[in-house]
Amino acid sequence: MSTLLVTGADLAGAGAQDLLVEDGRIVEVGTIRSAKGADVLDADGLVALPGLVDLHTHLREPGREDAETIASGSAAAAVGGFTAILAMANTSPVTDTAEAAERILDLGRAAGLVDVVPVGAVTKGLAGEELAELGLMHRSRARVTVFSDDGHCVHDSRVMRRALEYVRAFGGVVSQHAQDPHLAGPHACAHEGELSGRLGLPGWPGIAEESIVARDVMLARHTGSRVHVAHVSTAGTVEVIRWAKAQGIAVTAEVTPHHLVLTTDLLTGYDPTYKVNPPLRPQEDVDALRAALADGTIDAVATDHAPHARHDKEHAFVDAAFGMLGLETALSVVSDVMVGSGLLDWAGVARVMSQAPARIAGLTSHGQALAAGSPAHLTLVDPTATVTVDRSASLSLSRNNPWHGRTLQGAVHATVFGGRVTAQKGAIA
Repeated sequence: MSTLLVTGADLAGAGAQDLLVEDGRIVEVGTIRSAKGADVLDADGLVALPGLVDLHTHLREPGREDAETIASGSAAAAVGGFTAILAMANTSPVTDTAEAAERILDLGRAAGLVDVVPVGAVTKGLAGEELAELGLMHRSRARVTVFSDDGHCVHDSRVMRRALEYVRAFGGVVSQHAQDPHLAGPHACAHEGELSGRLGLPGWPGIAEESIVARDVMLARHTGSRVHVAHVSTAGTVEVIRWAKAQGIAVTAEVTPHHLVLTTDLLTGYDPTYKVNPPLRPQEDVDALRAALADGTIDAVATDHAPHARHDKEHAFVDAAFGMLGLETALSVVSDVMVGSGLLDWAGVARVMSQAPARIAGLTSHGQALAAGSPAHLTLVDPTATVTVDRSASLSLSRNNPWHGRTLQGAVHATVFGGRVTAQKGAIA
């Protein structure tokens, strides 16, 4: 039996307590003077959160191990404070069968740093035409509950309806990459507006996202099923989600750290690091996203961690791959912009980065309160620390880091996964 004593941690801002962990579970919370044979982790001045959960991670394995592997992505997640990550299906081959999902599960367990949870494709090959093996993936050892064609929109209304009806039977959820391909085609790469026109970049209008979200919440109401909106990026989408929740429709939503901070003006230098899908938006959209995360309209923060090899990213802006890194910096970004501004307290951070993501994904062993009997997944944060991001220090295999050179307030001090310290001070323990 392994024993860990965490001393003096502020439990999500509720006051300092000690935590005694035995064999992967919290067995006591309070003032604990000593524990025979325990490893001691001094958490004086640190905030303890339930282990972070990321609903939206691209790990690239199988198929693009030059950009990321499940092992390297797990390491990046651990130093970022995560204890569970959901691995998106757009690999090669696509995760659209039970066997493929089980392979992701097994590779994650072999890495042993976080729970790697496979996301199943909605359609075969992400082609948007024929449903993938939804039921078989759910009944497999991987117990797939979240399905997404992320990177592609399920744009056919009949296919989306059938997917929602199918997953309803076992409590699954469809996570939609909301992008009407007729309004924002394959070459669209910048928020449509005066700046995109001046830069000569194909525009990606907000309505391309908002119209799909409006359709999907109505389909969710019609089918009595659950829909999740991935990487919300516009104020208009926020209003659609707010309306849908007021109607009692089963819709949840996520926002990325980069959409909470970065704006479309960064594109003026044509730096492909800032090419992402959906694109960076104007400040008024950023402000709406922050307010929606604070008031609960947006349920969760998800990284959309999207590593790319240099030969895929270092091109002219229109030709570069979409995406940016996020696992190692997500907590610091949320701390800096949301806690630093007073929009969220630490209990709120626990809600949007652990509890709500775990609930949406059906991960019953994650997102639990730090109390006796709970699994010992926790993240220790130093709220006073400042971190200057250095892309060369990343544990990811890729370097497309939009935060390089920025100084952020708040840093992950240590991550505990199943009672074991997996990462500490930016390194694997």
